[in-house]
Order: sequence, then structure tokens, then C-alpha cells
Amino acid sequence: MPLSSRFSAWIPACLLAAAVLLSNSLRAATFAQDAAKKVEQKTAAEGKPAESKSEEPANPSARWEATIQKFEQQDETNPPPKNHILFVGSSSIRRWKLDKSFPDLQPINRGFGGSEIADSIDFADRLILKHQPRVVVLYAGDNDLAKGKSPERVTADFEEFVATIHKALPETKIVFIAVKPSLARWKLIEKIREANAAVKAICEQNDRLEFVDVDAPMLGDDGTPRPELFLKDGLHMTEAGYEIWANLVRPHIVPQD
Repeated sequence: MPLSSRFSAWIPACLLAAAVLLSNSLRAATFAQDAAKKVEQKTAAEGKPAESKSEEPANPSARWEATIQKFEQQDETNPPPKNHILFVGSSSIRRWKLDKSFPDLQPINRGFGGSEIADSIDFADRLILKHQPRVVVLYAGDNDLAKGKSPERVTADFEEFVATIHKALPETKIVFIAVKPSLARWKLIEKIREANAAVKAICEQNDRLEFVDVDAPMLGDDGTPRPELFLKDGLHMTEAGYEIWANLVRPHIVPQD
């Protein structure tokens, strides 16, 4: 076959191959678009926001909104007295039967389980400041350390908490209950003690701050947490644990003659 004839036959074959490749590319692009659309539809159906690398993460404290609203409903139904003692913090506060420990003081309980110091800062206006307490008792930092925050971060958050309260209520006393030693989080004891030492040092420099050390009273002769002070989870306390706390906290919240 002459060269010109072979060349003429080769051209249609090339065009056909190119057409096939183009068709496959278009088909792949269409498949990818359909797949992406299905993901978006599924995401919308589940009520989740579409992922975006540029999107800022949601405020972690927002998960407590329903809990805070319940407190606000309680405040409307039965407004607590002002110029009283308010306890705030994580589940160790929420579970505390304050009326039993301090029947003469009418304490206000604003603990919400699982919370960290930052959460009490974020909701300070709605949880604490509006009640104008003369004393705020804070227990937090336990969950912070368990979730990977450093003792330095816990200390910095405590300082921010103090600044937030004293900016609005400069005369209010803040009592910090030390992060407790527990069976469940004994592996964190070095970080717990480091955070406690740093917070204690801050409290010693300000006469409106007081530190309640619960470490040694919660340990047995072997230097480890006393089992009878904890529930089966090894984290939350029994009545015996709260009795120790009440005896340690009372001198810091009751006016001394």
C-alpha cells in the first residue's frame, strides 16, 4: 500500500481513539461530580455541615447550651439569692449535695458534668456573674488534664477565670478546690500536682483567692487514693469523699469571727 494511503487510513483510527479517550474522561468527571453530589445530599440529610478546610471549628462550649438554658429556666422559676455562695465546675460539683453539706448557707450549685475551666469562663455571664455571689467555689481542671491539656494550660485558664470574675465582681472571693487524686486518673497524678502547685502559688499572691488542698486527705497510708472515697468508676466520689471536701471547704466560705 502506498505511504499516502496508509497515512490516510491511520488518521481515522487516531481520531477514533481520541474520541474514546475523551468520552472516558467525561464519563469519569461525571462520576466524580455525581459522587460528590451524593455526599453533599447525605451530609445535608444527616444535618451535618459540609466539611471545609477553611471553616473555623465550632465553639467547644456550645455543647453545654441546653444545660445552661435549664439553669436559666430554674433561675426564672426560683431565683436564687444574690450575695451568696456559688459552686461551679465539673461533675464533682454537679453531684455534690450541697444542701446536705452546707444546710446553713443556701449554696447555689451550677456544676455541669464533663466541663472544663474554659466552659465556666464562656458561660460566666449566664452561670455566675448575674447572681453576684460573694464567694465562688470552683472545681475544674480534672477533665482538662484527662483530655490532654497541660498543667500550664490549666493554670492559664484559671487565671482567665479569675480575671473574668473579678472584672465584674472585684470583691468576690474565689475558692479553688485542688484537682483531686483519683483511682481512675492516678496515672495523671504528676500533672495534677503540677497544676495544683501552680494554682496554689497564684492564690497565695492574692487575698481574694483561696486554695483548698484535697490531695493528702484523700490518700491512704500507702500513698494512693482511698477506695472507699470513690464510686465504682474510680472517679466520682462517695458521700465519704464529699464529707472530706465539705470539712476542708467550709473554713474558706464561712465568715470567720
